[in-house]
Amino acid sequence: MTKRNADNERVKRRYLLFLKDAKGRDTASVDAAASAIERFEDYARRRDFRKFHIEQARGFKAHLMAASNERTGKPLTASTVAATLASLKAFFVWLADQPGYASRIKYADAEYFNAPDNLSRIATARRFKSCPTLAQVRAMIDAMPKETEIEKRDRALVAFAILSGARDRAIISFRLKHIDTERDLVEHDARDVRTKRAKTFTTWFFPVGDDIRQIVVDWVKFLREEKGYGLDDPLFPKTKVAPGDDLAFRAVALDRAPWANANPVRQIFREACARAGLPYFNPHLLRNTLVQVAYDLKPDAEAFKAWSQNLGHDSCLTTFSSYGTVPPARQAEILRRLAVDDTFDEVSSQAEMLRKLADQMQRRGSSRPTRAKD
Repeated sequence: MTKRNADNERVKRRYLLFLKDAKGRDTASVDAAASAIERFEDYARRRDFRKFHIEQARGFKAHLMAASNERTGKPLTASTVAATLASLKAFFVWLADQPGYASRIKYADAEYFNAPDNLSRIATARRFKSCPTLAQVRAMIDAMPKETEIEKRDRALVAFAILSGARDRAIISFRLKHIDTERDLVEHDARDVRTKRAKTFTTWFFPVGDDIRQIVVDWVKFLREEKGYGLDDPLFPKTKVAPGDDLAFRAVALDRAPWANANPVRQIFREACARAGLPYFNPHLLRNTLVQVAYDLKPDAEAFKAWSQNLGHDSCLTTFSSYGTVPPARQAEILRRLAVDDTFDEVSSQAEMLRKLADQMQRRGSSRPTRAKD
């Protein structure tokens, strides 16, 4: 293994601190940048960054595009290659401003880390993700057992996910003080809840059925009245494990503490899908389901804006572009209906609603869709 370069290590540390403290990047983003730089250093055999030459960037780009995933043995995905090159470009742009490096690295040098256009298009292409229908979500819930308190928690968690549209990281951090079953709302308070980009907003329960709402209401009542939980206790506490008669550890009850990460939530969904005879749908896909529900309800512009805000989106175009892809079968159905005279008025009225919505967004300076998954 090539010996590490001390100067490189020092300047890398400064850069990672810059990302964290000056740019406000989260831990995952900082780790991704560190990994990309490490990958380049391995290729360049720890050569001093001050001796950087554009041929290194060109060679590394070719090396990366020919590389394989160590775990699967398959070629690196387009998104991995593009993200690695983008991280390195940002690093060398920053490096070109640093004392001792500015005279040796130019901003234009960093451009050689740009991914090829075709690869960038593949990496950023939006592909249809199949999401469960509301009926399938209800089938998942109905197939889940509900005898023990752990089973009740798991069932309530899936019901809450479709009722609130919350992300899995938020679900594990909600406390009882954040839900109000009298007013049918949940507060995404970023001081306590792990919301995306630390956004604070209120979600009113989505109209997905009184049966689903009642499961969540009953769960909250169970925690407060039977378990004696207070406002600061978790809405979905983790599982308490203890050794059984055979000394093997097993789930025995609820622990009065939250989960550390969202892995258990995904496992609950995986088991619920299997019980219902469905392919695995991850928790995040229920946000797509809710947008499909909105399409079925055919809301006007104001109602769709309220639906979008309920998902935590600042712009309706984020809802459309990130979650509102029309399933291929439905796309074909709509196009066939366009040729039928008696349905044209309905379709055109919806098109007019969308046109007005886009015009409103453009006037407000929000016509550009958000590309990141919000």
